[in-house]
Amino acid sequence: MITSSNKSNKFLIVVVGPTAVGKTNVAVKLAKKFNTSILNADSRQVYKEMDIGTAKPGLAEMAGVRHYFVSDRSLKKPINAGIFEREAISILEKEFLEKDTVILSGGSGLYVNAVCDGFDNLPEIDPGIRKLLNSRLDKNGLTSMTEELKESDPQYASEVDLKNPHRVIRALEIIQSTGRPYSSFRKKEFKKRWFDTIKIGLELDRALLNDKIETRMDKMIDQGLFEEAKALYKFKDLDPLQTVGYREVFGYMEEEYSYEEAIRLLKRNSRRYAKRQLTWFRKDSEIKWFEPNEIAEMAEYVNGRLNT
Repeated sequence: MITSSNKSNKFLIVVVGPTAVGKTNVAVKLAKKFNTSILNADSRQVYKEMDIGTAKPGLAEMAGVRHYFVSDRSLKKPINAGIFEREAISILEKEFLEKDTVILSGGSGLYVNAVCDGFDNLPEIDPGIRKLLNSRLDKNGLTSMTEELKESDPQYASEVDLKNPHRVIRALEIIQSTGRPYSSFRKKEFKKRWFDTIKIGLELDRALLNDKIETRMDKMIDQGLFEEAKALYKFKDLDPLQTVGYREVFGYMEEEYSYEEAIRLLKRNSRRYAKRQLTWFRKDSEIKWFEPNEIAEMAEYVNGRLNT
């Protein structure tokens, strides 16, 4: 990472925060103030088949601002943090030819870190291993898998959110494919970028955020979330669909629980996901925190950093 002692004249404004906090609205307003584009760091909104369940911004919300990584590929060709890093850096190289600032906005902490600090090169994995692990998760739950991870790679198990099935499965598939601990591939060596980063975090009172999450979920259901999930059911074992907003509906479709229980789980798991996101981002001491309506304060902070 470029530090204050080795400062560039190019700046990546990073906007992060939990689901439903209002990242898109803030990023668009900042993009208009600084006349720039937005790279969307959301690991699910990138897929063109997944609209409602990812709360993907529509044309009105994007307000004429150029957005990258929104509906630009099929879920049949999944992206990961390593691919995202390479593609995002390539885009930034072009954008920074004409602009001094670009915005990176999203709630996928791993994707944000990949762009800001670099991402370790991981081996290619046989998709069959992931499919078997996902089937095991559906059949037996997460507990046995977290126990296996603790035994196979205690170092990574002590660092990762063991309640996040995606992270646990990712580690286990690397272990099963290579016979090596996942932690052995994670060098945590920052890559030196030619741009500086200005990080902004969005936060709300927990009760207010939970209300916004539940309101958003009600809206998604009214917009046709269950129908969208039904259309995607044949792809349910693909990695992009192993996420909150779809798995709960798939469980209902497989008659594991009632419609009412599916809605309860959708809201509960979304709240838990937001909590995990906040836990991730609060570990980053470079982030300056604001409430979503403090646009003027954010712009002032960014201008102060640009002129330092």
